[in-house]
Amino acid sequence: MISASSVTLAYGKRVLFKDVNMKFTPGNCYGLIGANGAGKSTFLKILSGEIDPDQGQISVGSRERIAVLRQDQFAFDEETVFNAVIMGHRLLYKIMAEREAIYSKADFSEEDGVRSAELEAEFAEMNGYDAESEAAVLLNGLGIPEELRHKKMKELEAGDKVRVLLAQALFGNPDVLLLDEPTNHLDLKSISWLEDFLFRFPNTVIVVSHDRHFLNQVCTHIADIDFGRIQVYVGNYDFWYQASQLNLKQKQDDNRKVTDKANELKEFIQRFSSNASKAKQATSRKKLLEKLTIEDMPTSSRKYPYVVFKPERPCGDIILEIQGLSKEIDGVPILNDLTLTVRKGDKIAFVGANSLAKTILFQILAGEMEPDSGSFRWGVTITSAYFPKENAAFFANDLNLIEWLGQYSPPTEGESFARGFLGRMLFSGEEALKKTSVLSGGERVRCMLSRMMLSGSNALILDEPTNHLDLESITALNNGLIAFSEVVLFCSHDHQFVSTVANRIVEITPVGIIDRVMGFEEYLEDGEVSKLRDELFHGHRELSL
Repeated sequence: MISASSVTLAYGKRVLFKDVNMKFTPGNCYGLIGANGAGKSTFLKILSGEIDPDQGQISVGSRERIAVLRQDQFAFDEETVFNAVIMGHRLLYKIMAEREAIYSKADFSEEDGVRSAELEAEFAEMNGYDAESEAAVLLNGLGIPEELRHKKMKELEAGDKVRVLLAQALFGNPDVLLLDEPTNHLDLKSISWLEDFLFRFPNTVIVVSHDRHFLNQVCTHIADIDFGRIQVYVGNYDFWYQASQLNLKQKQDDNRKVTDKANELKEFIQRFSSNASKAKQATSRKKLLEKLTIEDMPTSSRKYPYVVFKPERPCGDIILEIQGLSKEIDGVPILNDLTLTVRKGDKIAFVGANSLAKTILFQILAGEMEPDSGSFRWGVTITSAYFPKENAAFFANDLNLIEWLGQYSPPTEGESFARGFLGRMLFSGEEALKKTSVLSGGERVRCMLSRMMLSGSNALILDEPTNHLDLESITALNNGLIAFSEVVLFCSHDHQFVSTVANRIVEITPVGIIDRVMGFEEYLEDGEVSKLRDELFHGHRELSL
C-alpha cells in the first residue's frame, strides 16, 4: 500500500494541490486525471520519490517495491532488451549479475560456494528462474518480436524502446505500479493486452492516461486533480464523468434556488419596509436573507476548446476513388495494390498493425507524396483538409499565434477575428501572442485543428489527431467529428474515439484490405472478419511458397 499524508505542492503562487490525504490500496487501479498542467505527472513523481512535496509525506509498506514507467528512452541504451526488462527489478538483477560473476570464475573458492548458495536461495525466492520466461511473455504481449530481444536498446526504434520500458515496469510483480501514459506508441492489439494484464494485476496501480476506453477498462477508482485538490471517485472514467457532472449540476441548482429565494426576500423587503403593518415581517425576512449563503463555485482547471467543422458545401456523389495504389519505402512494400471507393457520409477508420501504411496513404491522398503505381481521384465538389501526425514543419518560424493563424484565416478578417478564434481554442489574452517556437505538443495540435476548421473542407483526413491532447480536448474533437456531416478518413489508437466516430472500418494488411461498413465494436467481434484475415494471410503464405 502507498499513501499520501498532507501533501502540498506549489510553483510560486500557483498551488497544484494542497493537503492531499489518500490511500492507494492493493487490488485497485487508480486513474489519475486532470487538465494539462494540473499536476498528474508531478504527483506520480512525488509518489515514486523522484521529487519531494513542499509539505507532507509519502508512506510505502515495508519491503514493498515501486515500479515506474520510465520516460528516458536513452537510459538503457547499452543494455540488451532482455536485460533492460529484468532491470525493472533492481535487486533481482543485482543478484543475477553477482551470481553470473561467481559462476564465471576460473577458481571457484569455498567462500564462493557459500555465497552462491545464498544467492541461489534469494534468486529462487524472487522467482528468478522464471525471469527470462516472464520477460518473454511481457515482450511478446507488447509486440516486441523475438529477433529484437537480444539486441541493444540503442538499436531499437523509439516506439519499440517505449514498449520495452513498459515491460520493464510490469516485470517482477511490483507491489506498486506507477504508469504515465502507458498506451503511447502501442497499437490497439497491444493496448488490449495491457488492459487484460492490468485487469488481472493483484497489486496497486496508479495510471495517467488520456485514453478514455483504457481508463474504463482498467480503473476501479478515479483520482481527479482539480480545484487545487485530489478527489477520489469509486468506479471507472465514465462513472467519474457522470458523478462529477451530477455533483456540479447539484451545486448549480442549489445556488440557483438560494439566489431565487434571496431575490424573493429582497423584493418583499423593498416593497414593505416602509409599511408599518408589514414592518415586522420585513425585519424577519431581512434576518432570513442574512442567513442565506451562496456556495462559492471554484474555478475548474478544465477547459474545453470549441471544435466545430463547418463545410462550405456538401459533398457531391463522387468523393474519392483509389485504384491499385502501391508504395515502397526503402525497398519495403508499404501499400500493396490498394483499391477503395469512398462514399457520401463515410467516416472511415483505417486500422492495422502498420501505422506507417496509414501515414503513407494519407500523405499520398493529401498530395505530399507520389505513389509508385496506381491512382486516385477526388470528386470535383471535394475540398480536403489534412491533419498530419508530424507537424513540426508548420511551426518552423518565429510568428506569434495571431500571425500564424492569419495565414489560414479569410483575407477579409483581421486581428480581432484571429484573437476570437484563438480564444475559443484556449489561447486567450497574452497566450495569443505566444511564439509558435515554444508551443507544447498539445498546443500545436489545437493550432492544427484551428487551421483545419478554417479551411471549410468537406473531406477531413486525420492521422492520429488525439496524440498530445488532454481528455477535454479529445472530448471536444470527438464530439466535433461526430457532428460533422460530411466525409472523414482517419486513424487513431484511441479506442473510444474510433468507436464513436467511425461508421466504416478499413483494415490495411500486408496482403490486402478488409473493408466493412460497420462500427468498430461490431468489427472487433465479427467472426467473418477474423476468418477473412486468416484466409488472406494463408493465401499469401501459399503464394510465397
